[in-house]
Amino acid sequence: MEHSLRLIELGGVVLGLALLSRLAVRFGFSPIPLYLLGGLAFGSGGILPLVTSEEFIEVGASIGVVLLLLTLGLEYSTEELLSTLRMSGTSGVMNVAFNFTPGFLAGLFLGWSPVAAAFLGGITYVSSSGIASKLLEDFRWVGNRETPVVLSLLVMEDLTMAVYLPLIGVLVAAGGVVATLVSITTALITVAIVLFVAVRHGALISRALVTHSNESLLLSILGLTLLIAGVLELARVSAAVGAFFVGLALSGPLAERARPLLEPLRDLFAAVFFVFFSLEINPASIPPVIWPAIELAVMTAATKAAAVRLAARRAGVATRGQWRAAILLIPRGEFSIAIAAIAVAAGVEPQLGPLAAAYVLMLAIAGPTAALVFRNRLARRSATIA
Repeated sequence: MEHSLRLIELGGVVLGLALLSRLAVRFGFSPIPLYLLGGLAFGSGGILPLVTSEEFIEVGASIGVVLLLLTLGLEYSTEELLSTLRMSGTSGVMNVAFNFTPGFLAGLFLGWSPVAAAFLGGITYVSSSGIASKLLEDFRWVGNRETPVVLSLLVMEDLTMAVYLPLIGVLVAAGGVVATLVSITTALITVAIVLFVAVRHGALISRALVTHSNESLLLSILGLTLLIAGVLELARVSAAVGAFFVGLALSGPLAERARPLLEPLRDLFAAVFFVFFSLEINPASIPPVIWPAIELAVMTAATKAAAVRLAARRAGVATRGQWRAAILLIPRGEFSIAIAAIAVAAGVEPQLGPLAAAYVLMLAIAGPTAALVFRNRLARRSATIA
């Protein structure tokens, strides 16, 4: 009986996600905000709380964040990574200063601990690679002059997360000063070793996984990713970071073959990931933090736009391109939710989860909406001139 109820409940959740995805496609924006709202409806205090399937959804959410970062890593080659580190270091540092600092200071202003404030700083810092990539593709901006700037900043943010997530994970773990220092050192050494292997021996790993069977290739990549993600978690390094490095190590034709095989799995489990995060949040806890979320969203939309425009100007991009680049990186999404999920699981600050959910909802809607308005405005202006 319980097994049947679990299947029925899971079927209802997946069908609900399908309807939300269709609605997002219909109106031309990211489905992430709708998935978060769906989780609020299905969670504790929601309209239809889940009864039997929450444990399965929790496992699915873990797989979802791993697949998100794996496919993101597949987008970059090691050559692009090294080139970005050489050419975009100043812009990357500026991006951190402009966007981590407001979140961190806001956390302290709210009376939170420095660790909780550091979580909020990470949430406000990192843009949504998924939403930015989708907007680039949907609006056909991939070939624009500003696109390399956008991609280089996204790469820098991903690499910053590769250091940030292990550090923040160690800080929330119980332990004395010496134990914390040992854990931080171990995490950073582990990240450095895995990054070195990915950059220097990625071609060897790719050759070892090559096979004519798509089924074997999919199972090999998925198994390797989950294995490395699990091992890194034992070393207090985020599983998401391990998945990103696996994607980075796979290159050339293998990466091209892997992307279309992984995308359906990624989309399914990523949706489950967003739903699971908001399942943990009681909708009644959001109204008390709505005004801080609005203020933070407005402030960090402005600081992100300023940082991106400065980076684009340094690269010689014209004013219109600077604004397009800025709009693309305003949305926060998968990494912000992943950071908030770590904080919620560790019980760092009761208000952090609701605040993060409201904040991500606002910017995940505002970014695509601003991009649509900007594109239509340019189209009308071009038509008037013609």
